[in-house]
Amino acid sequence: MAIGIYVQVPFCQTRCTYCNFHTGVVSRDQYLPYVDAICREIGENEGAATVEADTVYIGGGTPSLLEPSALAKLLQKLRGVYAGEPSEVTLEADPETVTPEKAAQWRNAGINRISLGAQSFQDAELKAAGRMHRRDDIYRAADLLRAAGFRNISMDLIAGLAHQTRQSWEDSISQLLRIYPEHISIYMLEIDEGSRLGREALSGGERYSAGALPSDDDTADFYDSARERLKSAGYEHYEVSNWGLPGKQSQHNLKYWRRDAYIGFGAGAHSFDGAIRWANVHESPRYVRLIEQGTSVREQIEPVTPPVALSEDMFLGLRQLRGADFARIEQEYSVEPVLRDRLATLRLRIEMLQSHGMLEFDGAFVRIPPEKLTISSEILLELLS
Repeated sequence: MAIGIYVQVPFCQTRCTYCNFHTGVVSRDQYLPYVDAICREIGENEGAATVEADTVYIGGGTPSLLEPSALAKLLQKLRGVYAGEPSEVTLEADPETVTPEKAAQWRNAGINRISLGAQSFQDAELKAAGRMHRRDDIYRAADLLRAAGFRNISMDLIAGLAHQTRQSWEDSISQLLRIYPEHISIYMLEIDEGSRLGREALSGGERYSAGALPSDDDTADFYDSARERLKSAGYEHYEVSNWGLPGKQSQHNLKYWRRDAYIGFGAGAHSFDGAIRWANVHESPRYVRLIEQGTSVREQIEPVTPPVALSEDMFLGLRQLRGADFARIEQEYSVEPVLRDRLATLRLRIEMLQSHGMLEFDGAFVRIPPEKLTISSEILLELLS
């Protein structure tokens, strides 16, 4: 089975108020040494020429900040190490970073899919979130990408941003559907200690427009409204946060949800080979320094035991609209005597949650009903705790 490759570029122009990722604003003179370090890390896998890679995802951060020549260098290095020509090569881009020259060079480098971080079509919401682009930038970026030949564009929206109302949310969905990208991701805003906005909201403060956040119920309503409107517009809902036109699902991200193998390069990148999960060090200066010293950048190396694999199979399966293949899971994991009681308990919990309308179960696949996806975390906790 072909693997997926993820390349992490943790650099941004500004840090969004809601961001809880390991990214940061750094001097542009750090970009090229970082790219060189990634190429050296990729080169450590020179013996992988028989391993085929069919997807590449360059994420961040804002990897569209890099010079197109640097991105081309990364992709050329990957082609020299891994067999096959990836059918899907995605680049994350912020709207204000897209230019005609960059778009053309991205295409020439072999990038064929762009994930455009729109987040909202309302300037007040974008400003409060710390985003640099505005509504007009989104339209301009989409037009430039189409003109350059991109026929696979994904766009993100966030439900629950500060100053968001039902009217502004419905307008953002309408604007999104005017562009009609091939793929759409809709995320419900997470409020936690990992972001400036989250910390402010949890402490009852007002900075970062924390006092203007919509309620959890309103945010759930926004998501449900989007779900219905995207369905009517011809999008297939295939994962909790993701919709695609027919044939336009994210092939790379499906690898995560199906527990396929993938290799991550760069600071903070994660990898999974089917038996072991590991992550690279998160701080980009330390990552570059270790690479230059010839020292391993891997940390958090964890073997995936059968109990962990079972939980992952259920959790990731239930994030997909098709559900988890419980018949396969029972057959595969019942060979482990220690898991037989747990499988029996899981079946009882599935049947209990089914009786309360929280799960659908046809004897083979178990899934969360679409109308219950806004409380999917609570359902998963009840099922897997």
